[in-house]
Formats: sequence, C-alpha cells, structure tokens
Amino acid sequence: MTGPQPVLSVHDLSIRFRMRDGAYVQAVSGARLDLAAGECLALVGESGCGKSVLASALLGLLPGNAETAGSAFIGDLDLLAADERTLARTVRGRRVGLVPQSPAAHLTPVRTVRSQLEETVRELTGVRRGPRLRAAAEEAAERAAFPAGHLDRHPHELSGGLAQRAATALALVGDAPLLLADEPTTGLDRDLVERTVDELRRHIGAERALLLITHDLAAAERIADRMAVMYASRIVELADAADFFGSPGPRHPYARGLLDALPEREFTPIPGMPPELGALPAGCAFAARCDRATGICGTRPALADGVACHHPATVPLEAPRA
Repeated sequence: MTGPQPVLSVHDLSIRFRMRDGAYVQAVSGARLDLAAGECLALVGESGCGKSVLASALLGLLPGNAETAGSAFIGDLDLLAADERTLARTVRGRRVGLVPQSPAAHLTPVRTVRSQLEETVRELTGVRRGPRLRAAAEEAAERAAFPAGHLDRHPHELSGGLAQRAATALALVGDAPLLLADEPTTGLDRDLVERTVDELRRHIGAERALLLITHDLAAAERIADRMAVMYASRIVELADAADFFGSPGPRHPYARGLLDALPEREFTPIPGMPPELGALPAGCAFAARCDRATGICGTRPALADGVACHHPATVPLEAPRA
C-alpha cells in the first residue's frame, strides 16, 4: 500500500550554467528529495552551494544559459518541463508561493501594501473589485498576522519584520500547496528570526508543505521536520531534524562540521574552502577538507540510507554546551 503523493518530488535534478567561454558551472548535481503536506524540509548549506538555484528552478526563474536535467513534480506537473505560460498561469502563486530573501526589494516601493495585495488577489482568485476585493486583501493580511493599520503604508515605512509578513501574505493568497521560503530571515535580528520562522510554521497544514532554504541552522532547528544538507551542488544528507540536531546527530562529516561551527557547540570552523562549482572533483567534493578521507573518496558516493559518504559517522554527537 502506497502513501499519499508528495507535494513536491525532486528526482535527479541537475542544473548547470554555460559560460561565455563554453565552460560549465555545475550548480546542482543529482538532487533528490520528497516533501509531504504538513511537513517542513529545511535545505541548508554554505552560501554558493546551490540552494537558491534549486529554488529558482522550481519557479522556472533560471537564466537563459541554464541547462537542466531530471524532474521536479508538483502533483502531476513537471516544473522543469513546463513552458513559461504554464509557469506564469498555474505555478507561481498558485502551486508555489514564494517568500523571498529580501521582502523590501520584492515589494513595489511606490504602492501600498493594500494595493499590492489587491492586485495579487485579482490575479490569483478572480475577485476583481469592490468590497469583496478589499475584504479578500484584508483577510490575506490577517492570515500572515500583518496589522490592518499598516495596509495603507508603503514598503519603506515598514520594519523588516512587517515587510516579511507582507511578503508572506502575498505568498499565501493563492493557497499554494508548496510554500517556498528562500533565506527569509536574512538581515533580521534573532528575535525577528524566531518570530518569522514561527509564523511560517503556522501556515503548514494538511494541504501545504514548507521548503525552507536557509544557512541559519538555529532557524531550521526551530521549525524543520526534516533536514537536507547541500554541499558543492550536491545533497549529501537527508535526516529527521530531531536526529540531526539531537542524537545520533548528522552522519556526513560536512554536516557535523556545520553543527560544530555553531557558537553554542564547539565553535570550530570547517577547515579549507569548498571547491569551485566550475571545477568539481569526480569523487567526494568534501574529501579535501575531511579528516576521514581515504582513497575510495576519489569516487563519488551515492546518496544511500540518507547520506552520501563512504565513511559516515556512527558515533553520536555530544550534547551542546549549556
């Protein structure tokens, strides 16, 4: 007996960019993940590892020099095979709601929040004018805990937290089954980070999932059900969040290094630098930085049993310091 169909199913997704000199930059390599309704999956990793490129692919927003392979299904629609007309009319806002990295830049600066919500309601719901349109816009604001008294303000008049709530309200209008939050806490202080991710968590439900793309492990720990760790274009670990942040901890040496670098843990940086995406090694991309590496690491490990590593960790991590 099979379970319910995932909201999002990504299989062997690869993305590369052709440069002017004919060389290629491999931004995503063979990514695989499933995301179920009611679930938050946090995709984490250092800047430049390919997280946001993967998000752009799901929205059909890759530049013209991008080449893709694999599939990314929402329901029966392969997002990678869809044309621009389909993406614009049936995906963006309707199947995938985007909470962007920089909401203040995402919002139109010369229009009030109310007018932008009303425009989005008209586009996605068919409510065109009058009291119904106004009520629908106000309902969208209320769902994102955006105060009604600020609806007639412009984006520059909002705090960072309120701008984020305005962007979330826009993302929720179409009742998309996938909410995609791409670095939604960038530039926010810790209190606002916690409030922002708590608010995002509130919108996960029986018919909606959340893909949280972040470098903020504390934010991921706060709301994620599962973790996907990305390194140098590749997903190297998939794990339940409780196991990842607790015991036994991550199994991939890179993922362990991410946790060890946190101030509340060992505060030990990962030595070395990640490889250039235009010159990825044939084997394990982390081998040059890894104290477990042996000759077999010259071959690329498959993602098996949730980890892509020839020498996965088996010893539980120590608890973080109080």
